[in-house]
Amino acid sequence: MIKRNKVGFMAIILPLLVWSCASEKTEDDIEEEEEIIVLDNTLTEGEKSSGWMLLFDGEDPAGWRSFNGDSFPEGWVVEDGALKALGSGGDIGGDIVFGPLDFEEFELEFTWKIAPGGNSGVFYHVVEDPKYNAPYETGPEYQVIDQLGFPQPLEDWQSLASDYGMYPGDIEGVVKPAGEWNTSRIIFSKDGASYWLNGKKTLEFVPYSEDWQKRRNSGKWDDFPDYAIATKGLIALQDHGSEAWFKNIKIRSL
Repeated sequence: MIKRNKVGFMAIILPLLVWSCASEKTEDDIEEEEEIIVLDNTLTEGEKSSGWMLLFDGEDPAGWRSFNGDSFPEGWVVEDGALKALGSGGDIGGDIVFGPLDFEEFELEFTWKIAPGGNSGVFYHVVEDPKYNAPYETGPEYQVIDQLGFPQPLEDWQSLASDYGMYPGDIEGVVKPAGEWNTSRIIFSKDGASYWLNGKKTLEFVPYSEDWQKRRNSGKWDDFPDYAIATKGLIALQDHGSEAWFKNIKIRSL
């Protein structure tokens, strides 16, 4: 009788233990492995509560217009959920700005790809005025370029994910071929700034520091005396004569 009772007891308990462990594991797996699928050009509830805002919804380029202009230019289109530069711009002309708001200290994220041999960029603290011909005369630039296929040699300060003309970026291990999507981030505050590419921090610097001033006054910007003088301004995307695509453009003030 004792033996049969033990067997009966174990027959009841073992399935309960197995069920309990399996149930607990399943709950842990759901918590740890559940993927939140975020559609392009959308924000999660967490991002919204943290103050993020979209600068482009994937369909309507509202808010974007020509630099020093009042309308969305013919050289840009919306294609498959991205703002696309058609490559009709050049050293001067073709760039667009997000006009409604200036930003000072911020975190900006964007997804982009570039045509083979292409060159583009993302600017911030851009100032508009008839005396300026292009955003690069006032705004610092996150360099966007086909690092692997650009037809001319690149200086380190011209390379991908650099602070153009100021700080070269360390891009080892994160460069993708032209035509593939990349994720970039700019974090800018007076206490420190950093650029990121595909999850890697490529550079960091302290704005307006002695080192920054030395680079700013090294001669590169002699023809543009107002470069990086403004501490706030517009976000701009560059059409530098090649096709480039931008989506998931979101920003929050710091």
